[in-house]
Amino acid sequence: MANDKRNTLRPRFNIYWMWGIIIAVILGWAYLGGGGQQSKIDWDVLRDTLLPSGNVEKVQVVNKEVAQVYLNPKSVSLYKSQDRYKYIPDQGPQFFFNIGSLEKFETDYQAARDSIEYGSDAPRSGPKVNVPALTFENESSGWMAMFWQALPFLLIIVFWIVIMRRMSGGAGGGGAGGGGVFSVGKAKARLFDKDNDQKVTFKDVAGLEEAKVEVMEVVDFLRNPGKYSELGGKIPKGALLVGPPGTGKTLLAKAVAGEANVPFFSISGSDFVEMFVGVGASRVRDLFKQAKEKAPCIVFIDEIDAIGRARSKNSGWSSNDERENTLNQLLTEMDGFGTNAGVIILAATNRADILDKALLRAGRFDRQIEVGLPDVKERAEIFAVHLKKLKLDPKLKTDFLARQTPGFSGADIANVCNEAALIAARKNKNQVERQDFMDAVDRIVGGLERKNKIITDVEKRTIAFHEAGHATVSWMLKWANPLLKVTIIPRGRALGAAWYLPDERQITTREQMIHEMAALLGGRASEELTFGEISSGALNDLERTTKQAYAMVAYYGMSGAVGNRSFYDSTGQSEMMIGKPYSEQTAQLIDKEVNALIEECYALAKKILAENREGLRKLAELLLEREVIFTEDLERIFGKRQAGARNPLDSVNPGAADDEEGKGERVATLPDAVDETRQTADGGDLQNRPE
Repeated sequence: MANDKRNTLRPRFNIYWMWGIIIAVILGWAYLGGGGQQSKIDWDVLRDTLLPSGNVEKVQVVNKEVAQVYLNPKSVSLYKSQDRYKYIPDQGPQFFFNIGSLEKFETDYQAARDSIEYGSDAPRSGPKVNVPALTFENESSGWMAMFWQALPFLLIIVFWIVIMRRMSGGAGGGGAGGGGVFSVGKAKARLFDKDNDQKVTFKDVAGLEEAKVEVMEVVDFLRNPGKYSELGGKIPKGALLVGPPGTGKTLLAKAVAGEANVPFFSISGSDFVEMFVGVGASRVRDLFKQAKEKAPCIVFIDEIDAIGRARSKNSGWSSNDERENTLNQLLTEMDGFGTNAGVIILAATNRADILDKALLRAGRFDRQIEVGLPDVKERAEIFAVHLKKLKLDPKLKTDFLARQTPGFSGADIANVCNEAALIAARKNKNQVERQDFMDAVDRIVGGLERKNKIITDVEKRTIAFHEAGHATVSWMLKWANPLLKVTIIPRGRALGAAWYLPDERQITTREQMIHEMAALLGGRASEELTFGEISSGALNDLERTTKQAYAMVAYYGMSGAVGNRSFYDSTGQSEMMIGKPYSEQTAQLIDKEVNALIEECYALAKKILAENREGLRKLAELLLEREVIFTEDLERIFGKRQAGARNPLDSVNPGAADDEEGKGERVATLPDAVDETRQTADGGDLQNRPE
């Protein structure tokens, strides 16, 4: 253990250490090599001091530019004893100075030599001073000189390399090869193959049975191509997964990556978008080049609408030539003059209506696989997948949870399970119980309870009668959504909330819509009947009612005056239109019909409340007392719902009356003050369709 600890404390080897050592050796040799450094002097020092002393062995002119002075070996120590010359080398030239004109220097040196040996500067006594004659040498620039000249450029290159490596390292492995700016045109696709540890399979994808069948056919073709080619069939070149957010499109692609025994490239549509011109098209080319090299393979492009937006919709202020060039390159690569044999494109988007028509045509995306919101059976399967990781109450049933979450996507269900576990842990429980899941649903749909919000008694009474009005009308009308729970505890931005259990129907009749709108207007009608005035608390109700009424008149053709006409454009091309698709007279007629329709629903709500005024009062008083009421409270006050109407007590929570733990506890979903897309799973409701 001690040896291991010492090894962990040792610094790791780095290649930059080697470069540092080499540079240090070069610099040390340059400054300290030869035992010292030449000292620069002037001509006057040579003429007046060094030459008369007789200590000069040789004076050499190098390249007609520099004069180097060599001392006698015996005289070197004499000069090194002086502080000024203590760093001169023991061998080689000890002094140097730059000369100007070579001819003038030769003349001056000869004059100084003659003066010292034979002239007035000659010593009067002692031996004769020997002044050496000049020697000349032509030397090419040494490698050290070349090194010093190239050193600035070398430093710039080293600095550039370090910066580029840091940039490529900061890319987080998203680039191909990590080449920094030099690989900016490379595709950032992640590659999965059979050797990768890919844990997601089709068994992990609950529900989506129809979508899995079509996707599994692609996988089966790659596994057994002969099965299809024998009959002359060809596998679709591309498949587009379309559906609302959170329904499992990307999860389905992950399952394909885990099931297919061929290379799987995964990339996001936004990875093609870059600020540099031409980068998007370059990355598309590089992606398909890699795919062709590993064919047969699958290429998955998530959120393809980032680059596949219709070119006609990019006109005007939203034009982007770079995005269009990327799309054009993608169209060419998918089905252009060249061939992509063995390359299958799988893409996902929740905005198929804005994609370019050329991208959706046969030969590119041959199939559009609808991945919609799960039904009650599929929700139970999804709950079963996510509940495996939780420590659950043995009495908890997944079917019960599935019925309580209409309109929830797979991502919503995963969030409910996680939130329920957090709530149970917050309450110091040792297992996750049914009420924790119901609290989680309320928390996600309606928001956090705000029990400390300051509300006056008058406001609280108004809220109680408002919510009691919703509950009364919805209970008395046959086709209104059955109510599960009503509360006047503020939650999120709502001061009160009513939870319903919508029918999961595929079409909706006019009478059903009328009853639902009347239930929405029951709160405003209750305020007017009880207090003789109205408040701003019905904002959300009025908004949803108005949208529903306009949809009935202008889209569904449910108005006798307007007739069987629809001004809804499912292709999405209406975004390019400047005006409305109808005349001003038709617009006035639509407004008139919408107003009449809303007034009809409002009159129906007031009629029901007037007939059940005493029950409305009892319900509101009970709300003021308990703040929360459940389905059985409405049944005790108003009796059972009329024949043909659904009762939540019979269909949602069977046997709860015999369960001691469940007494007084009724669960609920979907308050009336939240997003209308979760109010019903009605596929015929235009408001529930993804934008």
